[in-house]
Amino acid sequence: MWLLDVNVPKGLVAALAELGIAAQRAENRGWGGLTNGNLVGAAVEAGFTCLVTRDRLFGESASRSLKRFPTFTVVLVTLPQLRWPG
Repeated sequence: MWLLDVNVPKGLVAALAELGIAAQRAENRGWGGLTNGNLVGAAVEAGFTCLVTRDRLFGESASRSLKRFPTFTVVLVTLPQLRWPG
């Protein structure tokens, strides 16, 4: 399952579902206030395998946690600052 960082549009959950990818938002799990490193730890512990973020410095700020969980994947996406339709 994939986790979407707080800076990723909510509509991406549905778009990923259409592709057969189960995803949840960090905010919906109560993780909106976690630092990047703590977010990685919580995600791994909950069974997530991938995190999607728009934070270009995520890997740098979560580097310790990412080294502890080498199979966890972070996907950096570049999306325009537009409202998601619907």
